[in-house]
Amino acid sequence: MVAQHGRGDADFAAMGQFLLVFDLDGTLVDSAPDLRGRPPLSLPQVKRMIGDGAPALVARALAASGTDPADAASALPRFIELYEADAVRLTQPYPAVPETLLALRRRGYRTAICTNKPQHATVTVLEGLGLLPLFDGIAGGDRFAVRKPDPGHLLGLIGAVDARPEAAAMIGDSENDAAVARSAGLPLVLMRYGYARADLASLGADALLDDFAKLPAALDLLGLGP
Repeated sequence: MVAQHGRGDADFAAMGQFLLVFDLDGTLVDSAPDLRGRPPLSLPQVKRMIGDGAPALVARALAASGTDPADAASALPRFIELYEADAVRLTQPYPAVPETLLALRRRGYRTAICTNKPQHATVTVLEGLGLLPLFDGIAGGDRFAVRKPDPGHLLGLIGAVDARPEAAAMIGDSENDAAVARSAGLPLVLMRYGYARADLASLGADALLDDFAKLPAALDLLGLGP
């Protein structure tokens, strides 16, 4: 399903190398199964904890399992160590993600990732899934001084890959992705199948998709071409 919001083709004329910036967890990959640490936490519980970076995830997990979330700072290094040691045991790309990314790049799009997951963990996941060569740049949650929803995270990545905000779009799954795209002035596509804690219909996306394979057609409808 595509929900179009009337963005005119003239606004995006002569774009040249158009950059598609993707969120990672909940957009490209389903990582929740590998983020379950304590047996009492269910998969739906963990999905609702994802999106604000590893420190927030650890604090929420501790609180949900009956531990003081103030212990998150001391538990975080151990969590990252355990996670990165086996980051893709259960994590998988969502259906059609690898082939659609490849098709988009063959059409002339550039691609990058803006995620609140730590930089090293992000690279570890992408390498483990064989997706790393499909991206021109990566900005984890600790690459810059700020992270989503602060627009500096997204704009910093765009600048780092020598792209322009007026020739870029954000593709994500959550309220953080919506907020950072709107603050940075970028078009926004949201995936319904991810980890959002808000009603996606209320976030003002230019397109809402149930299937990642529909992304190229949605970009065409919105006039966002390479």
